[in-house]
Order: sequence, then C-alpha cells, then structure tokens
Amino acid sequence: MSVALRAGGLPPPGQPEARRLPRLDGLRIAVVGDFVADRYLYGRTERISREAPVPIVRFEREEDKLGGAGNVAHNLAALGVHVEAVGLLGRDEAGRKLRALCRRAGIGVSHLALSPGVETAVKTRILAGALHTTRQQMLRLDRGSELSDGAAAAPLLADALRGVDALVVSDYGHGNAGPEVAKLAAAAAKRMPVCVDSRYHLARFRGVTVAKPNAPELSALAGTAAGGEGDLVSAGRKLLAAHRWGALLVTRGRDGLALLARGAAPRFWPVFGPAEAVDVTGAGDTVLASFAAVLAATGDLAAAAEVANVAGGLVVQKPGTATVSRDELEAALRG
Repeated sequence: MSVALRAGGLPPPGQPEARRLPRLDGLRIAVVGDFVADRYLYGRTERISREAPVPIVRFEREEDKLGGAGNVAHNLAALGVHVEAVGLLGRDEAGRKLRALCRRAGIGVSHLALSPGVETAVKTRILAGALHTTRQQMLRLDRGSELSDGAAAAPLLADALRGVDALVVSDYGHGNAGPEVAKLAAAAAKRMPVCVDSRYHLARFRGVTVAKPNAPELSALAGTAAGGEGDLVSAGRKLLAAHRWGALLVTRGRDGLALLARGAAPRFWPVFGPAEAVDVTGAGDTVLASFAAVLAATGDLAAAAEVANVAGGLVVQKPGTATVSRDELEAALRG
C-alpha cells in the first residue's frame, strides 16, 4: 500500500465552514463486486391461515432497490460521485432490472455485463402489517447462483481501472470478487485508494489501502474473542501487519466506528444520532461509500471515517435499503 495518506480528521464543530464536505463531483470511482436486487413485497395481514399457523398476507405493492455492491454504487452516486459499476449479472429479468436501476441512479454500466450462465442474486423481503400500521419484515428469501472463481469479472475491472480515481470492492460472497480481482485491487492500491469490504474473504485482499470488517469479522479473522477497545486494537494491529493493509475501518454496531491506521493512534467514534436504529439493512454499504469518497478526495483517513460515521448514523434511521445525499450529510456535519 503506497498511496499517501494522513490521519488528521475534520476540524472541531466550532468551525462549521471547515466541516463542509470536500468536492466529490469530479471524482470517478469504480465499484466491483456482487450487485444484488433487494426486492420488497409489501402486504396487509388480516387473518391467520387455516392451513398452518401463519398470517395470510394480501399483496399491496412491490419495489426493487439496488443492493450489495449496487447499494455502495448508489450511495456514491447520491454524493455526486461519477460511479462505474463492475461485475457480472444474469441475463435474466432481475439482471436487466438492476442495470436499469443503475442507469436511473446515474451509475455507469458499461462494465456491468449480463451473462447467460449466471442467475442474478435477489433478496426478497416480505413486509406486512395490519391496516394503518408500519409494515414489518416477516420473511426473506434469497436466490442466485455463485460464480466459480470470479475470473470473468477481472477483465471488466482491468478496463474500468484505466479511468478512475479510486476503487471500492464490495464482496458479498457471490463470486464477482475472486482471486483475480484481488490481485488487480492490490496492484491498483499502489496508485489509488482501494477500499474493500468482503464478508468471507477479506484476507484475500492483501496490500489494499483500507479493509472494512465489522467487529465480529475482525475477531474471527484474527482468531481472537470479541472484546473491548483494547482487544480490537490488538487484533487490528496484528491484521494490519499480516495483510499489509494501510488501515482498518471497523464498524461496531451500537458501539460506533473505529479506525486503526499504520503509524497513527487508534481512533473511536460513538454512534451518530439515536442509539436505536430503524433498519440496519445496507448500513455498511453507506459507511463504505462515504468513507471511500472522502478518502479519494482528501487522502485523510480520519476525516473520511468521521464522515462515514455520520452517514451510517443517518442511514439506519431510514427503512430498507437507502442512501444518504450530500445535502443530508453536510447538514448533519454542520449541526
């Protein structure tokens, strides 16, 4: 990892003019990984079935949103970043709809290919409730094939990297971020910020700029029990050395956010906003996107982490898969 970084952070709240977000509209960022259709089926429950002790749900409406790497890309686009989506989708109804949703959000899709041998990942959530009540999630049904090794996404990424300022990897385990993509990410980190969130294979991405596990993932990767801040710092330092990462950004749920960077003291942020979340779906995607955008614009790890912590606090107050706009984020930073 050879990209020049610093860990200064944003000025204190008493200097609101200095707490504005940096300009992001000139940035070009590639997002490679698993683009998922987050499908929501909304209905109304009125009675229990005679066939089994389950509620009968009368269908009301259906909504598809960009999930997985698509949610990362959508959050970047909501901040004004020029985004290029990279990966494989199925040549099916869900894949075509995902590409259309990307275009509608202003996300480039020239490197988001449709393949006849792939079934697009779809996460279907059924939400229901009585009349005039908030719809609650009752069931989630997942479908979609996994790529064998992800090698097919590597040529798409190699081409996309020629015209971007940063790379974000969003690996949900469906195969679009395999070993060949990891090699390209490590090579790209020598000339641009590369931020990686990988649910199952974070150790594969040696030498990248920033790795973003959550606290249980960090403990599992380090082979240590989950504990307090001291245990997190000890495990993090071990992983930074072993995998040659420039920094670790660790999401800690209701305990907030932590940043461990080479040559700098550990930094911790409490949860921004209300302690109780409305919906945590995709919150890590928002954190990853906002962090990567500010890091690409400034090279400042701590400033990027502070913004990401605020963005995460905002998005968990929204239902379902959601984004945070630049205006929302800037208002929260000032206030």
